[in-house]
Amino acid sequence: MNRRRLIALLAMGVGALVSGTTRANARQAMLVKSIPSSGERIPAIGMGSSVTFNVGDDASARAQRAELLRAFFRLGGGMLDSSPMYGSSEAVIGDGLRRLGRPPGLFAATKVWTSSGEDGPAEIEVSRGLWGVERFDLVQVHNLLAWEAHLETLFEMKRQGAVRYVGITTSHGRRHADLETIMRAWPIDFVQATYNIRDREVEQRILPLAAERGIAFIANRPFQRGGLIDAAKRHPLPAWAQDIDCADWAAFLLKFIVSHPAVTCAIPATTRIDHLTENMAAMHGRLPDPQTRQRMIDYVEGL
Repeated sequence: MNRRRLIALLAMGVGALVSGTTRANARQAMLVKSIPSSGERIPAIGMGSSVTFNVGDDASARAQRAELLRAFFRLGGGMLDSSPMYGSSEAVIGDGLRRLGRPPGLFAATKVWTSSGEDGPAEIEVSRGLWGVERFDLVQVHNLLAWEAHLETLFEMKRQGAVRYVGITTSHGRRHADLETIMRAWPIDFVQATYNIRDREVEQRILPLAAERGIAFIANRPFQRGGLIDAAKRHPLPAWAQDIDCADWAAFLLKFIVSHPAVTCAIPATTRIDHLTENMAAMHGRLPDPQTRQRMIDYVEGL
């Protein structure tokens, strides 16, 4: 089966490598990564919601986002990441989840984003109500805002079973020294930061430390908010990309990210089902080895 046929099957919702394969077997065929603190395995490609789900009360846009979620889970999606910072995104996600019923495989990840530690529990509860979930799989301190107070809250919630995993995030390429300090001092389960083929600073200290400390890593801004992939698409995909089963730039750029052994999940955002299908297809086929990863870097830097 060639790559184009695989993508066509994924678009139809088959999500399998051969005709008649069950959805469970299809998920086994996908690239999944382990959460180090528990051993739980999740799909290596998730979905972000900043900007893309912030559509307010627009009925047509909400219905389209629900269909986007339907396609995401049909194609084997797991981690869905949001934040109170993202306007109406959490409410729109909740509306979509209610339309679908609780989709199998949902890994619900949000953030706490308030400068007051005392207000953290109430904000998390509002988010939970908007999503309509019994509890979040992961709650992260967004951009390290009031991080110490929020971490104390989140670890108490975890102890009580009100949240499964605790994390911290940064989304603008700064404060990596603060991330490192927290990663060394606190038993967090996840850290989220920017990582893509051009923004590779986390390779120096954050990713090695995540591996050393047993912390899952979520890569945000994998396409530099669309700028990276838009620029790449002006150039031909190298012929040797077929050696790692890449039919398009989305797979090329995402496979670079998730092939790093310390990366657990990448969370590209999109509003289009065709782009979503390309993103999810990156979980299938061969991954680049270290030599090919360097070749990928050299090719992109030469564009």
